[in-house]
Amino acid sequence: MAFRLGIDTGGTYTDAVIMNDQNKIVATFKSLTTRHDLTIGIGNALSGLPKEYLTDVTLIALSTTLTTNSVVEGHGAPVCVMLPGYTQSQVDKSGLMDMVSDDAALIMAGGHGATGDEAEPLDLEAAREFILEQRDKVSAFAISSMFGTRNASHEIQLRDLVNELSGKPVACGHELASSLGAPQRALTAVLNARMVPYIQKLITALKQIVGEHEIDAPLMIVKGDGSLVNTQTALLQPVATVLSGPAASVVGACALSGLKNAVVADMGGTTTDIAIVTDGKPELCSDGARVGDWQPMVEAVRIYAIGLGGDSEVAFSTSEGFAIGPRRVVPMCLLGKEYPWVKERLLHQLNAYPNARNNRFVMRLESNEEMLSNLTPDEAYAWERLGEGPIELDAAVEENRHLARALARLQRAGLAIYSGFTPSDASHVLGLSEHWCKETAEIAAKIWANQLRNLYGMGTWPPGDALSPCQEVYELVIKKISHVLIESGLHQTGKMSGAKAKSLAGLLADLVLDGNKEESSNPLFKVDFASGYPLVAVGAPAASYYPSVAKKIGLDLHLPEHGNVANAVGAVMGSVVQRAHVTISQPTFGVFCLYHQGEPKRFSDLEKAVACAEELVTDLATRLAQEAGAESIEISLSRSDNHIKHDIDGELFLDCEITATASGRPDCNVLDLPESPEACSA
Repeated sequence: MAFRLGIDTGGTYTDAVIMNDQNKIVATFKSLTTRHDLTIGIGNALSGLPKEYLTDVTLIALSTTLTTNSVVEGHGAPVCVMLPGYTQSQVDKSGLMDMVSDDAALIMAGGHGATGDEAEPLDLEAAREFILEQRDKVSAFAISSMFGTRNASHEIQLRDLVNELSGKPVACGHELASSLGAPQRALTAVLNARMVPYIQKLITALKQIVGEHEIDAPLMIVKGDGSLVNTQTALLQPVATVLSGPAASVVGACALSGLKNAVVADMGGTTTDIAIVTDGKPELCSDGARVGDWQPMVEAVRIYAIGLGGDSEVAFSTSEGFAIGPRRVVPMCLLGKEYPWVKERLLHQLNAYPNARNNRFVMRLESNEEMLSNLTPDEAYAWERLGEGPIELDAAVEENRHLARALARLQRAGLAIYSGFTPSDASHVLGLSEHWCKETAEIAAKIWANQLRNLYGMGTWPPGDALSPCQEVYELVIKKISHVLIESGLHQTGKMSGAKAKSLAGLLADLVLDGNKEESSNPLFKVDFASGYPLVAVGAPAASYYPSVAKKIGLDLHLPEHGNVANAVGAVMGSVVQRAHVTISQPTFGVFCLYHQGEPKRFSDLEKAVACAEELVTDLATRLAQEAGAESIEISLSRSDNHIKHDIDGELFLDCEITATASGRPDCNVLDLPESPEACSA
C-alpha cells in the first residue's frame, strides 16, 4: 500500500502524519520545533512514526507557519531593496522602512510609465555601487521597479547585475504580483527576500532527515492558497508560503470535520488564523492576504491572522492593564519541562522582591549566518553562552551587564527568544492542559501576579494565589478570540479599513457576548454571529479555549479528531495549482496594449489581443505547473473586463485581465532529493 507523509513545522511543534491512499490517517506524531536547528525537531517527528510505513511513502508534503510567524513577529533576514522610479513618499507609504535599514533602500533613476514606456534610463552605475556595498551585509536582494508589471526590463537588468556581483537570492516584484500598486508590490518583494533563508533552512533540514530515513519520494510545499509546489519553486517565491500553515489547516480542518460550510479557527503557539469556508471551498483573496500588520500581494486563502496563540506573552499594558501578544515567548511550563533546574531559580525569584526581569530566561532561536557574522564581540560571546543552554536574564544582569545587554540585542534581532508567562501556563494551572510542567507554571503565575501588584499596582489577587490571575488570563483569551472571530467576519466583506473593523468588532463582540449570557434580559438589539456556520477549531491549544468561545458566541463547535495535527493532514490533501495573468489596456482609443514581462505588445483589435493573451497565459501556466511538480495538467481560462459608461461612445473598454489556471496531481515519479545535504544549501 502507498502512503503519503504530511509534515507541518510550526513555531512550537513539528507534526507528522501518515495517510493511506484512502485518505485515512494511520499514524501521527508531535515533537517540539527546534528553530536554531530544524533537523532536530523534524528528525524527532519522523522517528516517532512507524518505520514500516515510511518505506512505502510516495509523496512528502510540507506546510509551515515559520514564514507567517516571521511576518507577524516582525522578524526576518537582513535584506536590501532597489526601487527604480519610486519617490520617497511612495517608499514611506509602503512601510518598507520598517523592514530595512535606512542605508539598505536605494531610490534610483529608472522605471516605466503606465503604458510600459521607459520613464527614465536605469542608473546602472548607482546600482552597481549599491550592490557591492550591501552584498556582504544582507541575505537577499529585493527589486521593484515603477510599473514593473507593465515592463519588467529594468527589474531584469538589476536582477542580472545582482547575480553577477553577489550571487545572493533576488526577489523581483513583477515575478510575485501582476497587479498595479507599486508600494504594495515593493513590500511583497522585500517580504519575499526576507523569507528566503527561512525556506532554505527548512528545505535543507527536511531533505537531510528524509535522506537519513531513506525515504525515496518527491517533496512538495503548501502555498498560501492551499495548493502544492515543489521545493525549487518555493525557493524562488518563498513569500507564496507566507500562509502555508494556515492554508493547510483550513484544508485539513474541512477534511477532518467533513463540513462544507464552517468558520475555521486554527490556534497555534504564535498566531490565531481564521477562515470562512463555503460549499467546501475557502475564499481566495487576489489582492493580498492580511498577515499581522502587513498585506503582501500574495494570492492566498482569505485568512485573518493575528499574534494570539498559546505562547503569546501576557504582559503589562498601559492602556489595557495587561495584554496578550503579539510577541511569542517560550512558556514557563515548557521551559520547566525541558530544563528542570529552572524551577529552583523561579523559587528564588518568587521569594525576592519582584522586578521586570522575573520569568525571563534567554534561549537561542535562529542561526542566520549573515547576522551571526556581523555580531559584536559581546554579542558573539552571548551567542556562544546560549549554546550551553538558557540564561537567566536577572542573573546575567548581576553577573555581567555587557552580557545582559548583548542578550537583549540578540532577542531584538530575532536570533534569541525570551521565556515568559503565557496562556499555555494559565491553562496548565487551571488544569485544562497537562502536556508540560504544571508546577513551573504555578510558580511563574505567582511571580507574574507579584510583578503586576508590586511594579504596576494592578491585581487584587491574594498573595500566593495562582488560580485567580490565571482565570483572568483565560477569560481575556476567550474575549480576544471572540473579538478576532467577529473582526475576521468584518474583514471578509472587504469594505472596512483595519482600524474601523477592529473598533466595530469590539462593539459587536460585546453585543454578541452579552446577548448570549443566560442571565441577560431581553435586549432591544441583539446580534447573531455566523448563523448556519459551525465553528471548527483546530490546533494544539484549541480544546482548552474554544468550548468556552463557542458557548459565549452561540456557535456549534466541532473539535475534530486529529485536529491538533490538522496542518499536516491538509498538507497531503492538496494538488498543484499555478496561475498566470496578462493585462490588456486601451491607453489610446483603438490601441490595445498587452503587458507581459518585457516590452508591451500593441494591437488594433481587442479580440486579437485577447487571443494572444490566452495563448501566452496558457503556455506560462502550463510551464509553471510542470516546474512546480504537476502531472495530468488541466487548464481553465477566465477573463475580467473593466468598462466605464461614456455619454457618447456608451460602454468604453478600459482594461481586462486574462487568467489561466493550471491544476494537476503531484507527480510522484519526479524526485526532489539532493545527492548530499550540502547540495541543497545554496
